[in-house]
Amino acid sequence: MGDERRKLSRRDLSYYMRVMDEQTGKLVGHVSDISTGGFKLDSKYSIPLNIDLRLRIDQTGSISSKSFIVFTARAKWCQRDPFDPTMYNIGLQVMDMTPSDLDILVEMFNTYGTQKTSSSQKNNADYLWR
Repeated sequence: MGDERRKLSRRDLSYYMRVMDEQTGKLVGHVSDISTGGFKLDSKYSIPLNIDLRLRIDQTGSISSKSFIVFTARAKWCQRDPFDPTMYNIGLQVMDMTPSDLDILVEMFNTYGTQKTSSSQKNNADYLWR
């Protein structure tokens, strides 16, 4: 990604969540790192930049009674994984999400995210796309 332009903290995800294409049900990849503005996806596929994708993240139901959340995201960067050239690392920005799914995403961030810097908890007001 070159120069670090992020202003929000990121967290490694301790739980590898599946991301599916909402329309086809095809596995797009797995969330490997999360921030309050989006997340990094590890995928077998490259994803075109700046195109809106309708995605679903499956979750265990331990955070919510829902087993998944649905949202629109946009790839902001895509590059080959430096350690596994058969994989891609993709930076996705969440563009649209319902308030109830946003609450679940915030809880995923706080529950499954391993803090990289400060230990402050986030809430809905901390998310860029609101």
